[in-house]
Order: sequence, then structure tokens, then C-alpha cells
Amino acid sequence: MKNFKVVSFFIISFFSGILQAQSVESYVSSLPKGSDISILVQSVDDKHKTLAKYKSDQFKQPASTQKVITALAAELELGSDFRFETKMLTNGSIANKQLNGDLIIQLSGDPTFTRGQLKNMLASLRGKGVEKITGKVILDTSKFTSHDKAEGWSWNNLTACYNAPPSAAIIDDNCFYVTIKPGKVGAKASISVSANIPVTVTGNVKTIAKNSKDLNDKYCELDASYIDKNRYQLSGCIASGSDKIALKFAVLNGVDYFSSVLKNELKQQKISFNGAISARNEPINSKLSLLVSSQSAPLSELLTVMLKKSNNLYADAIFRTIGAHYFKIQGTWRNSGDAVKQILLKKAGIDLENLVIVDGSGLSRLNLVSADKMMEILQYISAHDRDLKIIEKLPVAGKDGTLQYRKSFNQPPFIETIRAKTGYIQGSYNLAGFIEKSDGKIIAFVQLLSGYHPERRDEPKNSAIMRFESEFYKKFVIGE
Repeated sequence: MKNFKVVSFFIISFFSGILQAQSVESYVSSLPKGSDISILVQSVDDKHKTLAKYKSDQFKQPASTQKVITALAAELELGSDFRFETKMLTNGSIANKQLNGDLIIQLSGDPTFTRGQLKNMLASLRGKGVEKITGKVILDTSKFTSHDKAEGWSWNNLTACYNAPPSAAIIDDNCFYVTIKPGKVGAKASISVSANIPVTVTGNVKTIAKNSKDLNDKYCELDASYIDKNRYQLSGCIASGSDKIALKFAVLNGVDYFSSVLKNELKQQKISFNGAISARNEPINSKLSLLVSSQSAPLSELLTVMLKKSNNLYADAIFRTIGAHYFKIQGTWRNSGDAVKQILLKKAGIDLENLVIVDGSGLSRLNLVSADKMMEILQYISAHDRDLKIIEKLPVAGKDGTLQYRKSFNQPPFIETIRAKTGYIQGSYNLAGFIEKSDGKIIAFVQLLSGYHPERRDEPKNSAIMRFESEFYKKFVIGE
């Protein structure tokens, strides 16, 4: 009798799992062939009741849902009041209107630092009586070390602004605009950059007819390549038309860019300096005196921008800072990934050992996460929301952030009932967040979709996944 009960239990559990899978599978069948999806939906009460489950143990690329992991680790390790700080220090002294010694600018990888802040710091320095620097000007970039670009970042997107490397030297988002104006068909397009942007952009971009049938024109694409020291080369083709096109490019050499801006701002503030600006990536251990400092907004505000706008630069600068802060050494991609795992294990009891965490933004194609593990993170966030305040920072359906215009959720009953982080990499449409049901109860959900490619050319490429989301999640919102 005892054995019969055990067998019965497993049979019931087995068929219960099949029924659950089938309830999801009927919706999954509407996705294009070849798509592979993981789904997990749970209540956020003490029981963590599973409401839907489908292939939730499979590893997939998280894309920008990775930022949820980064946000939790940052809150647990750095704290909501943490601020990035940029300092101007010296090993000398001020006398006779000059700084007798070196000006050392200690850079922290502050993703919010601007030219305006640098200008104010130099104005304060001049206000202290400094009109000339007799020593060197040194950029201390020792906060981070090794490569500023993470493994697994797509090489052909490196010049795009959303791929700006999070070096210790960041100013104005490490991004700049390039304007391209088509010429007459067959002529070269003109390329221009603002005079105060210290980059060089050259190119040979051909203007082609808008609807050209020529195969050479059809496969001639606008391309950007990086040479060195913030020199860029544009090539390929652009369709004819009177409108200018503004493209946003990433600064790939943060130190060189910061140095050029600094040199110009020193001149603007009439602070004389005749030497070369150098960078040092090793910590400076000699005794230094603080001259001027500038702080970022608190981490809580930065995480709001990171999550709502899916800001990659913020995410990766915070990620590398976590590694530096936790291990008390220079931050690298590797030690930051290890730090995130150790922080979540020790402080939240979440074991991410088998996950692959390469960066904080989700840009790397090497990141791997499962819906099961992402759900553990969401459950912890929900249980500790009073202290963490992460849920309020997530995009709100039909209202703000990356969910404001998402077609699956920008109409009733979804508007303002879903808060979730989106994640997109070619072929992936991911979500991780929370749903407020019509009865006021909250549930957590994770969606990791890979291999998505539309079957029809006569409709928008994301129409199938938008239909899936609106149909599948509707039953959770209205409580069916």
C-alpha cells in the first residue's frame, strides 16, 4: 500500500507537469518554427506557487534582463547611497598662483560624469588660486584594469553608442554624434562632427538612388570602422534624400578622449599647462592632498536609469565597480562576475555558480541564465522590496522605459499592471518582472525566448512574439 501511494504520487506529479507544460505549449505553437522559449510564472507569497512552467531549467542568453542581476548585486554590495566620485589631487602645493606639483585626476568610472562637471571642477581649482600647473597632469585610471570591452561583445556593433566601453575615463556618456548628408546620386555624402568633439571621422560614402535595382547598390551598406585614438572611417552607401542623418557613435578610447577634452577645458579656464597629459593604470600610493571633488547622484537614481532605459554604460560601469569594491582590487570583468556570484550567495542565499556572468549589461553573447535562477532573484527582490526598492525602478507597461511602447502591453488590461525588465539580442525577446493581478495580488514571471525569426515577410518581424505575450499573460492579469 505504501509503495502504491509513492507510485501514485509520482504519476500525479508527472501528469501535473505535462498539463502545466501543455497549457504553455498551446501558446508556444503560435511562435515561428525554430523558436525556443523558457517560461516560469510564480506567486510571490511564501508558497511560491508555480502557475506556469515550460523548459525553465534551460540556459539562454539573458540580454538586458541581466541588468536585474546587476541591480540586486549592486544594492547588496554598494548600497543605495553609493556615489561615484571624481577627485583632483596633488602631491604638491599651491603658491604664487600656481600648482607646484602634479595634478592627478582620479577617475572612478562614473557613467554620469559630464563636461560641465569637469568645467566646474577646474573653475573651483582656479578659484583656489591655480593659474598654472608646473608639474604633470595625470589621469589615474586604476579603478579598472584589463580590457574595457567584455568578451562576447559583437565586433560589428563596437562603434555603436550603446556599446560604449565602460572605462575609468567616461565623459558625456562616451558618445558623440556624426552627421551624414547624402549628395546627388553617384556623389559622395558629406560627413561632419561638432568642432568641440575631439575625434576624427573620415569616409568615402557613396550616394545611391533610393529604390535602386542595382545589386551592387542593394548590398552596399553604410559601415563604420575604428582605426585608433578615436579615428573613425565611414564607408559604403547611403540613399539619396535631402535629410541629414545623425548617427551616435561610441568613444572607443576613453583616456584619449578625456585627455583631449581636459586639455581644451584647461585652456578655457585659463589654467596654463604646457606638458602632455598622461594616464596611469597602477594605484598611486604616495601621499596626496585633495583639491576638488565631484560626485554622481546616488546609486538608487542610477539604477532607475539603468533599468528603465536599459542603459548599458551604467550597467557595466556599476558591474566593474562591484568587482573592485568587493575584492578591494582593480575591477575587471572576471572578478566582477565572480563578485556578483559570491555576493548573491552570501547575502541572498542564491547560488548562481552554474550561470555564465560576463558583463552587467547583457551585451555579451556568452552570458547564460535560466528562468529558474532568474525567478529566484525576482522572488528575493519581491520579499525584500521595502529595503531594495528595485521593483519601482523597472519599466512600467504603457507608461515609461522600454515597456512604454511595447505593443503587447501598451493597451488594457496591461497598462501599469506589468513592471518588467526587457531584454533583446538578435533572436531573443526576454522579460523578467512582476504582474499585478486584477485582485491586487502580485506574481513574478520570466520569459527567455531564443531562436526567434519571423516566418512571414509581409508583417513586422516582432508581431508573432507580441501576439504571444498579449495572449499568454492576459490570463494572469485578469485572473483567468
